[in-house]
Amino acid sequence: MTHPIEVESYKILRSRLDLGHLGEYSRHIVERVVHATADLALAETMIVSDEDVLAGIDALRQGAPVLCDVEMVRAGISSVPALTFLDEARNHINKLRSDDGERNGRMGSLIESANNSEWDSTTMSAAAIRLAARQFPVGAILVVGCAPTALFQACDLINSGEFRPSLIIGLPVGFVGAAASKACLRACSIPSISNEGERGGSAPAAAAFNALLRMANKTDI
Repeated sequence: MTHPIEVESYKILRSRLDLGHLGEYSRHIVERVVHATADLALAETMIVSDEDVLAGIDALRQGAPVLCDVEMVRAGISSVPALTFLDEARNHINKLRSDDGERNGRMGSLIESANNSEWDSTTMSAAAIRLAARQFPVGAILVVGCAPTALFQACDLINSGEFRPSLIIGLPVGFVGAAASKACLRACSIPSISNEGERGGSAPAAAAFNALLRMANKTDI
């Protein structure tokens, strides 16, 4: 049963915001994002289609794994198990650096270090996406709500054929790279939910996923 506060919140939202131009399933996503943030301006920037939402619904019903860029996004997804690979990425990078240290002075150290430099030059969130894609190369749902570098990394892996998720919810936030990473996502041939500009964050990303999950749990869709 829906809580009275949520009912009243949606009543106020709909009195202030006209989303009649959106498809039925897209509208649920945008309303949930605005509801979670109380930011009406987000509705003007959201880019979502019914076709892509339905792809996500179908993936959830088939048991698609849910991957997140950071813990804050995962914390906002409470109804299904969701994964981050940040700890694994941290351990992997630390091990590579430790191994490089042990190889100092050896003839092969420069070559071996060069092979590991791609890990040293990346952010932890991007490294985590690379590990997630290795474990779940096909069919996952990826939710990015913090790190533009994670979304850029996902796009690189998609373009190289190493990663083929069912849907990406890409709503990273920030002045550096957020808008460009979302544009990069929309250029990929992958169903997606995103927005234009620097706005975003863990709360709207988790909200978009939770709206998707609610629809997936309905029997009449």
